[in-house]
Amino acid sequence: MEDKIRQRLDELRVHLQNDGGDMEIVSVKDKIVELRLVGACGSCPHSTMTIKDGLERILKEEIDPEIVIERVM
Repeated sequence: MEDKIRQRLDELRVHLQNDGGDMEIVSVKDKIVELRLVGACGSCPHSTMTIKDGLERILKEEIDPEIVIERVM
């Protein structure tokens, strides 16, 4: 499952890069993903929405409904 999560996040990364940001996958442990937003995304007031309503929602729909993304600084 970790490989699927990493691969899908890598595919989604381009959307963040188009807005001047990016993400770093800190760790993937079972169904918990620790993610760091960097660049413009790191200080964006909408970063929580990006993680929860965007990235996490997609992973839940496409891979496993129990996946949780936690933002780390």
